[in-house]
Amino acid sequence: MTRPDLSDEAAIAKYRAELRAVARAPRLAGFAFVILGAIAVWGSNVLGAAGQVVLWIGYAALAVGWALMLAAIFMRTRYHRRRMAELD
Repeated sequence: MTRPDLSDEAAIAKYRAELRAVARAPRLAGFAFVILGAIAVWGSNVLGAAGQVVLWIGYAALAVGWALMLAAIFMRTRYHRRRMAELD
């Protein structure tokens, strides 16, 4: 990989857009899981007997969502380090 050209504002904006595209699917899926998990945990007390099951499903969704988001952050950081590394 070649080092990105960061000489002007347009090149910086282009590289930022490129970084936003890295690991987009896991990041969005993780965000969706976190939102659904939070709604499930928040609304579990209204459901009566099924509330306990929904609560645990909500906690599982929160855990999966945060794991996906952290994995996406790790992938984007690794991509950025590879791009910024000086290749001889």
